[in-house]
Amino acid sequence: MDTRRVPLEPERYYHIYNRGVNGQNIFFEERNYEFFLRKYAQYVYPFVETFAYCLLKNHFHLSIRVRTEKEIRQFLDGKKAEKPIFWHVSNAFSSLFQSYSQAINKHFERTGPLFEEPFHRIEVDTEAYFTRLVWYIHYNPERHGFVGDFKDYKYSSYWSHLQERQTKLQRQKVLDWFGDKTEYEKFHTLQREDKSLKDIMIEF
Repeated sequence: MDTRRVPLEPERYYHIYNRGVNGQNIFFEERNYEFFLRKYAQYVYPFVETFAYCLLKNHFHLSIRVRTEKEIRQFLDGKKAEKPIFWHVSNAFSSLFQSYSQAINKHFERTGPLFEEPFHRIEVDTEAYFTRLVWYIHYNPERHGFVGDFKDYKYSSYWSHLQERQTKLQRQKVLDWFGDKTEYEKFHTLQREDKSLKDIMIEF
């Protein structure tokens, strides 16, 4: 399956991921992570619901659901209304990557593309896949050796689901999916030893 060409259709769930060109870094300083999230909120948030994310030095992962066609059309307010919905959603991600890349290139005096194109996406078509994907995204920093315990990593959504501060994540939906905060934490702890999760592992 070509994970770069799957159309992003309304009301469907996806695993979105990508990395820097040739595996190079896309985040160079701590403030880059926050900047990327601000750009994500600006360009992508109007088109999708976000359940989980993780930003690492050279790649990122997202768990999303594309909003309904009605919601997206209302946001577009007649602009480019002739385009199909999947075009608008993909274009929102492209705008995010372009805006972020331009800022990074200007700041670090570099040239050329920053992200591999097109970005990867896999449709999340079962409840089991959605459940395990949330864990997998949060576990990534430990899996790649950035931290000894994924709970210590700052640039994922794990702790955002457990805190009370305002967020654009679908926090309550995620917690309700697992049952409550206690079950959410328990699931993340137990899955670390589950060998059956190999089938959702992504290797670039």
